[in-house]
Amino acid sequence: MIEQFIDLFLHLDKHLADIVSQYGTLTYLILFVIIFAETGLVVTPFLPGDSLLFATGATIAVSNGSLNLGLMLLILFIAAVLGDTVNYFVGKFLGQRVFEMNSRWIKREYLERTHAFYEKHGGKTIVYARFIPIIRTFAPFVAGVGAMNYPRFIVYNLLGGAVWVSAFLLAGYFFAENEIVKKNFSLVVLGIIFVSLLPPLIEYLRHRFSKKPAAQS
Repeated sequence: MIEQFIDLFLHLDKHLADIVSQYGTLTYLILFVIIFAETGLVVTPFLPGDSLLFATGATIAVSNGSLNLGLMLLILFIAAVLGDTVNYFVGKFLGQRVFEMNSRWIKREYLERTHAFYEKHGGKTIVYARFIPIIRTFAPFVAGVGAMNYPRFIVYNLLGGAVWVSAFLLAGYFFAENEIVKKNFSLVVLGIIFVSLLPPLIEYLRHRFSKKPAAQS
């Protein structure tokens, strides 16, 4: 199972090419569902986001017109915005009691990490979090829990969704023909994942080491 998941991440371009050849225009719907689930369901933060968008852009560039870049941009933008919106209202419905829940589906560690991120950056978290795996999934949920008003939330949601989807999709599209990217696509995907994980990793290490002196004193 783990090996299959790793293979999916490292060979997204090949898997997407197979999906396009097998399902044609249904590919739009398949990708819509994945992006919606990754941003809208707090129980699926493990789904590929950044790397999938990049691979999708690269696949469109070499698909000989099977997929349309403009249409894909619109569909995945809608998926990202709807995902965050659903997540927001689920958080709003559950409210503060979610921090007292002991659920196997909602990891408290992710929730608290995102809450701290939200406390630090405020509403801009909805935009920043688009580029950070896991926090991307939990940010709108925490915004709903924290009773952030919806008009303010939707502005950040629209902005974040537009920047995130267009940045990675267009990057994949324009770099698809680059020989270095073609020959080292797996390494490029790993690089995207690594860079995406850097901010929460740095924050975690900073938080961990700042606690040690306090504990010793």
